[in-house]
Amino acid sequence: NLFNLKFAAKELQRNSKKCDKEEKLEKAKVKKAIQKGNMEVARIHAENAIRQKNQSVNFLRMSARVDAVAARVQTAVTMNQVTKSMAGVVKGMDATLKSMNLEKISALMDKFEHQFETLDVQTAQMEDTMSSTTTLTTPQNQVESLLHELADEAGLDLNMELPQGQTGSVGTSVASAEQDELSQRLAKLRDQM
Repeated sequence: NLFNLKFAAKELQRNSKKCDKEEKLEKAKVKKAIQKGNMEVARIHAENAIRQKNQSVNFLRMSARVDAVAARVQTAVTMNQVTKSMAGVVKGMDATLKSMNLEKISALMDKFEHQFETLDVQTAQMEDTMSSTTTLTTPQNQVESLLHELADEAGLDLNMELPQGQTGSVGTSVASAEQDELSQRLAKLRDQM
């Protein structure tokens, strides 16, 4: 199962790279359509390019989730091995417990429990962060922005009036706010360790 999870994560990464290539091809088609003066076809290819970009991001996000699950499975396998080892140790502990300090054993087990709980909190936080993100649609202002950008690169005029929207300032501020929040969470987790 662990191998299958790792294989699935690699497959999702390959799909993401494939979408990146498709996005580049669609952008080239947009330029050609603009050069030929066919704006309707250019718009369709621009929408396809943005959709491919979003799919690439979604594949990467899913790959990260699958990697997180694989890490949890690996942890579970390791914990199972540790549990079996501990079961063997417990059989021999009865005789040695009489000569050992019970307070030290208790402190050691408490520390072990604390580290295990910290691992669970960190894993749950990572999963919550990844699952809170939503799938993007094809926003029209991005399509219009891509059309203008590719037309400028091609040195052409679009010969049409496009509505001017905010181009990326909202997305940038939201992304920076999310990055600040993630940085704060990471700092708190480091302080707990």
